[in-house]
Amino acid sequence: MSTTMDKASAKAKEVAIEDFNKAKALAQSAAKSGAYLYPIKGIFYFLSHRSLWKPLLSKLAPTLSLSAVVVVVMFLVAYLPQLAVLVFVNGPLAAFTTILLTLSESSTLINLLSRTFLLQDALVDTFDGVLVARRQTGVLSEGRQLKSGNFNDPMEKLGKLIKSPFEKFTPKAFIRYIMYLPLNFIPVVGTVIFVALQGRARGNSVHTRYFQLKKWSNSQKEAWLKENTAPYTAFGTVATLLELIPFASIFFTFTNTVGAALWAADIEGNNTAMTEMTTPKSRDAGKKVE
Repeated sequence: MSTTMDKASAKAKEVAIEDFNKAKALAQSAAKSGAYLYPIKGIFYFLSHRSLWKPLLSKLAPTLSLSAVVVVVMFLVAYLPQLAVLVFVNGPLAAFTTILLTLSESSTLINLLSRTFLLQDALVDTFDGVLVARRQTGVLSEGRQLKSGNFNDPMEKLGKLIKSPFEKFTPKAFIRYIMYLPLNFIPVVGTVIFVALQGRARGNSVHTRYFQLKKWSNSQKEAWLKENTAPYTAFGTVATLLELIPFASIFFTFTNTVGAALWAADIEGNNTAMTEMTTPKSRDAGKKVE
């Protein structure tokens, strides 16, 4: 019995050390890439470039209307049931924590619905406008017509879309969100796990437009994302935290899009640690030479 317990304990220790080393390696990779800074850079870049405000302002009224409807419905439908559960978990603080949870859920739903039904074109215009401002028109011309002339306003150079915009929100993503939502009932730890899981999924989608412009196949995209899991998870986690802020999620949706475009521009311009890695197309070319 003692020998079995010792073996089990040793195995558990081995697994714990292995997981710790993996987490440490991912954290180091994320820190080296600086990807977690791009959502913050996106905020400052957006605020300092007024021309990028146009897509957001054009969608502000319908988005605010959607936000009001979602918040009212969520408090009517979800507040009391969640309060009944959180009373046993958080005690006297249950009313306050339930309000925060309901607002957080509302922000997420508003973000998902607006991105799918209201903001698709506006977000594409914002992403493409940043690429123009950062002089990355070469890659952009693969998916959009660009008007001639040296305009001071990068948004004015955007012509007709050649390729369809970002991938729309899928039922699978919504189901995954609902599945992980109960984690928020666990104080602190549950919310951290929830944000981390959502952050990874969010990170994998931030460069959908960029991959489209690069004409990468699904296998190439998967290879790139797998090789750069840590940077994309870091970006996605920060972006998710910002978009969970009640009443400001739409603003941060646009600034995160700006951050993703700045990151893509840096990758194109070899101005990021990620470009030290081999891109999928380079690997494919190498295999053909062999």
